[in-house]
Amino acid sequence: MSLTNFLILGAVLFTTGVVGIFLNRKNVIIILMSIELILLAVNINFVSFSHYLGNLTGQIFTFFVMTVAAAEAAIGLAILVVFFRNRATIDVEEIDSLKG
Repeated sequence: MSLTNFLILGAVLFTTGVVGIFLNRKNVIIILMSIELILLAVNINFVSFSHYLGNLTGQIFTFFVMTVAAAEAAIGLAILVVFFRNRATIDVEEIDSLKG
């Protein structure tokens, strides 16, 4: 497979993630999944360029991005569970009513 195939796959995943964020502003879980799709697209680009150039730098950056994505998913879902317990909804419109 050529580099172009991986770049097209990354572009499709990135576009799907961005469209998911802009079209669905009601459900926090879908917004988090869209962010994960965007990070996956970035990882695919890092690894494909790393392989194409014969350099391991892109693969090392992929591990850092995966670490950030795992932390984002864990903390985001924990906040979502606490919010659901308090408000009984995961509607994005309700989240902005939180006062610190």
